[in-house]
Amino acid sequence: MSTIPRLVIAAPASGSGKTTVATGLMAAFTEAGLTVSAHKVGPDYIDPGYHALATGRPGRNLDAYLCGPDQIAPLLLHGSADADLAVVEGVMGLYDGASGLGELASTAQVAKLLRAPVVLVVDASAQSRSVAALVHGFASWDPEVRLAGVILNKVGSDRHEELLRAALDEAGVPVLGALRRAPQVQTPSRHLGLIPVAERQADALESVRAQAAQVREGCDLKALLALAHSAPELPGTAWDPALAVAQSTQGAAAVPGKPVVAVAGGAAFTFSYAEHAELLTAAGAEVAVFDPLRDERLPAGTQALVIGGGFPEMYAAELSANEPLRRAVVALAASGAPVVAECAGLLYLSRTLDGKPMCGVLPADARMSERLTLGYREAVALADNALAVAGTRVRGHEFHRTVLEPGAGASPAWGMTHPARRVEGHVQDGVHASYLHVHWAAEPSLAHRLAARAADRPPLEARCG
Repeated sequence: MSTIPRLVIAAPASGSGKTTVATGLMAAFTEAGLTVSAHKVGPDYIDPGYHALATGRPGRNLDAYLCGPDQIAPLLLHGSADADLAVVEGVMGLYDGASGLGELASTAQVAKLLRAPVVLVVDASAQSRSVAALVHGFASWDPEVRLAGVILNKVGSDRHEELLRAALDEAGVPVLGALRRAPQVQTPSRHLGLIPVAERQADALESVRAQAAQVREGCDLKALLALAHSAPELPGTAWDPALAVAQSTQGAAAVPGKPVVAVAGGAAFTFSYAEHAELLTAAGAEVAVFDPLRDERLPAGTQALVIGGGFPEMYAAELSANEPLRRAVVALAASGAPVVAECAGLLYLSRTLDGKPMCGVLPADARMSERLTLGYREAVALADNALAVAGTRVRGHEFHRTVLEPGAGASPAWGMTHPARRVEGHVQDGVHASYLHVHWAAEPSLAHRLAARAADRPPLEARCG
C-alpha cells in the first residue's frame, strides 16, 4: 500500500478552464514549498509541458486506453516518487472517454482507479442558480466518483459569486475557489491545441506565474491540500521501468555496451512520454537528446534514432535549411541503423513537407490539410522491424492535420484493426515511421528491441570514418 496526497481536476466539458486551474494549482503549491507531481489524463503531450514548467518535474500522462487500467495507479506512484502532492488534470468532460467504449480512458475512470477526490472546474460565466443543477448531476451520475468540491471559473462580479455560492450551498457542494475572468492567464492555441512550452518559453513562464497568482488569490489552498490528504492508500506498487522491461522480454538482460539512442527534441519535436527515455535507459541504452533546429550533427556515437511528434510544419523552413543534419539522418538510415519516427518524425523523414525539402529517407511527400485526424487506434505490426516483431498488437493515438502522399518502395508499418481496417506507416530497412503514437509503458519490449537493434550497429563515427 502506498500513500500520496492527490487531487483530480475535472470539468463538465472542454473549455471550462481546467488546464488553467490545474496548472495554477501545481505552480501555487510548488511556490509554497511543496514538491508537486503533475499528471494528465489522456494522450495529450502539450499540457504536461506546462505542468513541468509549473512544478520543475516531468509532466506525465495517465491513459487507461493506451496503457490499460491496471497501469494507472502504478504509473502515478512512479511519477510521484518523493513528491508531497500529486495533481491530476482531467481530459474533456469528467465522464468523456474513448468513443463507444463507455468510461474507458475518462477522467472519471482514472479518478476511481486512483481513489482520488475530484474537484470540478465550472465555467460560470453564463449561469447563476443553474450551476447547482449542473454540479448535482455530475456528482450523482456515478456514486463511485467522489466529487468533493467545485472551483468556479470566469466569475463576473462579487454579486455573481454570491449567487453561485448560495446555489451550491443549497446543493451541499463545497466551493473551493472562485476565479474572475482574467485574459492574462490564457494560453494561446492553434490547430492542435495549446502552443507548446518549447515554442514560447518566456511567455509560457509568465502565463504559469499569472495562473499561480490567480489561484492563490481565488482558491482555498489549505482546504484543497486537506482534501488531497483525505485520499486513501493506494494498493500495489510503483511502476518500475527495469522490471517492466524484464517482464515484457521474459527476463532478457539489458543490452550490452550502452548503445547511444539519439532522441530529437527542441521546439519542433516536443511530443514524448517521459517513460520512453526511462525504458530505453532501463533496457541498457544511453539516451542523447539533440535539437534538429540547431544541431548540425547527430550526437556522438549515435547507433539509433528516435524522432517523436511535434509541429515540424511550423518549422519546415528551418528544418529544411539544416542540410548537414538532414544528410546525417539520411546516412544513418542508409546504414541500416534503427530509426523510429512518430507523426512529426514521419514528416521529417519524408521527401518534402509543404514543398520544402526534408530528409528524403522515405518515398513520400507531406502537406498540411484542412482535415483533422484524431482518435484512439488498435493496430498490429505487419512485419519485423526496428520497433516490433510481426504480430505485436498495440493501442495508439492519431492526432494530426497533415496527409502523406506515398510513393513506391516502403511497406506499411501497422495494420489498423479498430476503428477501421487499413494499413498505415512505413517500414524500410531499419526505418519504422508512422502517424501512430504509442505509449511504450504498455509494451516495454519495444524499448528493449530498439536498444538491442542499436547495440548491433557500430557507432556513428565508426561508420563515417
